[in-house]
Amino acid sequence: MQIPGKVSFILDRLKENRYEGYAVGGCVRDSIMGRVPEDWDITTSAKPQEIKQIFPRTIDTGIAHGTVTVMIGGEGFEVTSYRVDGKYEDHRHPKEVLFTPNLEEDLKRRDFTINAMAFNPESGIVDLFGGMKDIERGCIRCVGDPVERFSEDALRMLRGVRFAGQLGFEIEEETLRAIRTCADTITNVSAERIRVELTKLLMSKQPEKLFQAEETGLCRYFLPEFSDMARTGQNNPHHCYHVGEHSIHAVKNMQQVCRRFVDGEQTESCLSPYNGGFSEEKMNTILLFAALLHDVGKTVCRTTDADGVDHFYGHDAKGAQMAEVILKRFRFDNDTIRIVTGLIRFHERRHDGSRRTMRRLISKAGTEIMPYLFLLQEADVRSQSEYEREEKLARIEEGRQMYADISSAKEPVGIRDLAVTGNDMVQLGLRPGPEIGELLRMLLELVIEDPSKNERKLLLTEAEKHIKIKTECSCRS
Repeated sequence: MQIPGKVSFILDRLKENRYEGYAVGGCVRDSIMGRVPEDWDITTSAKPQEIKQIFPRTIDTGIAHGTVTVMIGGEGFEVTSYRVDGKYEDHRHPKEVLFTPNLEEDLKRRDFTINAMAFNPESGIVDLFGGMKDIERGCIRCVGDPVERFSEDALRMLRGVRFAGQLGFEIEEETLRAIRTCADTITNVSAERIRVELTKLLMSKQPEKLFQAEETGLCRYFLPEFSDMARTGQNNPHHCYHVGEHSIHAVKNMQQVCRRFVDGEQTESCLSPYNGGFSEEKMNTILLFAALLHDVGKTVCRTTDADGVDHFYGHDAKGAQMAEVILKRFRFDNDTIRIVTGLIRFHERRHDGSRRTMRRLISKAGTEIMPYLFLLQEADVRSQSEYEREEKLARIEEGRQMYADISSAKEPVGIRDLAVTGNDMVQLGLRPGPEIGELLRMLLELVIEDPSKNERKLLLTEAEKHIKIKTECSCRS
């Protein structure tokens, strides 16, 4: 194993002061698998105050649980004392933490065998619970009794599903049975922590592992809507999967869209919102949750006609409402909620070849979500049956190009694009208030129909006519 120089420095300093020190957990697992670790955690026989004495720059990030962040240059490394957890009373956190001089005692409290290995250059890999063998087998298996591990920390169940998705592993049968047994305890985990694990799963190589969370009963407690999606069929020539399968395929196709963006293969017009301040991680999160939930409304909108064909009228609007409830449950930020629900609300609005219709769609949906909308529609279509697929994809591409043309030509699609403002309406005699907004929206409809009418003199004339008519009607009444 090759470990970074700063990690070696920390291990050497611990050894110089007669303490044991090991890289531990995910960084060891990833290194064995040829993956680049996201971070390097270190475990040591030194107690927190002893760690602080050895290293000049430290931060007490979790000192009550034995964790001190050691700063080397501008980089921080979590160094945690060997510990034994006390009794868990809330299925999440130990009531107390006891420090131990024994590495084995520290490793056997960990969640899965593949995360319970340690390494330093002198001892090599310390693997007391078969983690190496489980990596070879592609197996997620608890350390010791899985019911006990999950009873200690209920989040471990969802972490197991997430690791299976990220690594492409299978969950060992006894561990899987334990998830079924302990599934209801996931209610003790905060929405924020569940959101993090679910997001990582959607970004993993096998997001379909979410079905294991559904099959074991976990979803029933944090995402019951997905359980309903997995039980909603789509007897329709446009579809070949039930709603749950279709949505997971849409997530996988959206992953390809995200990767194309990361590799710089999308057109500039599709990238305009990404350049507006969102991080890459947030962009991916928005797109993947939109893909997951775009058809959630179908679970309550399904009807079957006389020929036995299913239809889902209004599922886009209903789905947007349901998605808002779900995203708020997971404590997502307002930007994510607004964009995801907007995408779902308009994902069925396909290009019909009319420039006027496209301007109207842009006006209603908003320029903030339009480029995302084409990405969601593409992922959606690629997850349907092959029935008319190429025609649908061609219409999406035509719509994307027409959107780019309209944007490039600066054709008016919003009130801010009008050649007149609210102040002009005040000059015509209107008082500030809702009536001005109503009049500006009327003028916007006019120029959406015919952009050539977006001229100040013409719009002022139209506004004057409207005000005059409304005044006369008011006087007669």
